[in-house]
Amino acid sequence: MDSLDRVCETVLDRVSPDADERDRLDLIAAELTQAADRAISTLPVDAEVIRVGSTARGTWLAGDRDIDLFVRFSPELDRDDLERYGLQIGHTVLPDGHEEYAEHPYVTGTYEGFDIDLVPCYAVEDASGLVSAVDRTPFHNEYLAACLTDELREAVRVCKRFFKGIGVYGSDLKTQGFSGYLTELLVVEHGGFAPLVDAAAEWRPPVVYDPESHGTSHFDDPLVVIDPTDSDRNVAAVVSAENVARLQHYARELRADPQLELFFPPPVEPLSPAELDAHLRRRETAVLAIVFETPDIVEDQLYPQLRKSRRGLVSELDRCGFGVCRSTTFADTQSVILVELETDTLPAIERHEGPPVHVRPHAEGFTTAYESTADVYGPFLDGDRYVVERPREFTDVRALLQSDQIFEVGLGTHIESALESGYDIRSGDELSTLCEPFGRALREYFEPTP
Repeated sequence: MDSLDRVCETVLDRVSPDADERDRLDLIAAELTQAADRAISTLPVDAEVIRVGSTARGTWLAGDRDIDLFVRFSPELDRDDLERYGLQIGHTVLPDGHEEYAEHPYVTGTYEGFDIDLVPCYAVEDASGLVSAVDRTPFHNEYLAACLTDELREAVRVCKRFFKGIGVYGSDLKTQGFSGYLTELLVVEHGGFAPLVDAAAEWRPPVVYDPESHGTSHFDDPLVVIDPTDSDRNVAAVVSAENVARLQHYARELRADPQLELFFPPPVEPLSPAELDAHLRRRETAVLAIVFETPDIVEDQLYPQLRKSRRGLVSELDRCGFGVCRSTTFADTQSVILVELETDTLPAIERHEGPPVHVRPHAEGFTTAYESTADVYGPFLDGDRYVVERPREFTDVRALLQSDQIFEVGLGTHIESALESGYDIRSGDELSTLCEPFGRALREYFEPTP
């Protein structure tokens, strides 16, 4: 037994639910299924309740308390009726639950300490008949039930804990990582956790897996895992290139030096104001935070919009010459777009190159545009090209960020509305006010790791 095997055995012992937990989960799932069946019996339609997800497949981690129940209706049922009956069943089973929305609404809530999702879907024959995206989930269960052995279930648990430990687990749009289904497919594909680690360490994206040899690979993603139940879907579509690279990095690290800390990293301690000040003095950059109220939208809407807004701001700051070293964004009740600049002030003039002299139409147009402009130096020649030095639009980054120019950079829709309602720009000592709500995110920014 090598050192990785020993580490994996220790991990497995810590993440495997014991008999009491398994029995308790099965009991609660059975109670909820019976309650849903009773609710269905009051409706003028038939439906079937099935349990899906990791707790149905026996691949959940100890302490995870999620139960996913799907209510399958006839494909002939009208979409409005499916939603109406699905919500009626959900609220009957979970009286204190609330509605959330995937492709259509469903009810989520808690019961006896378990987190419950009760989702309506259509009982289609196969993926070619999908009416909504959730219709394929039961097929995932059926496929993996035929593939997973007890040994592979153990490997999945170890793999999920590893993915969580290195920060790549979760298909939400905040994480952009590996879903439970994708994790299980990869373990099955490689026949275990260690072979998957070995393979990931050598990946050269784009990496393509096609478990059922569908023969389709028209996806433009760094990792492609063609859904064995639906040839038109890449299960790994949400996984970012950064998270693919992160898995590669830590796969190599795990193989080189197997250690429990990669599975169970110590908690990140919040960065203190004094530590933040030390980083700022050491770096001698200009760090600014745009702070605003977080829009009232779900995270899967919020984080793509935050990233889009950050990209737009970074592009504009670079275009204006401030030189962005790095940037990030994070959110709680308030949202922050943090930018770190080479400088926050610039000279009054900027160099602007024109066309080569021999490109006559463009060259003459350039000289005509600038030759009678009083506050411009030039045009003059630098080599064979016309150049002018003209007044810079913004010499101070705060002036730019406080101007209407901030609304011209391609912001996310809800982020733009939030900024229109008001925002703060914080720098220097003002940044210490962010340590209380965002201390962990600040430590991860100023003390980065792969």
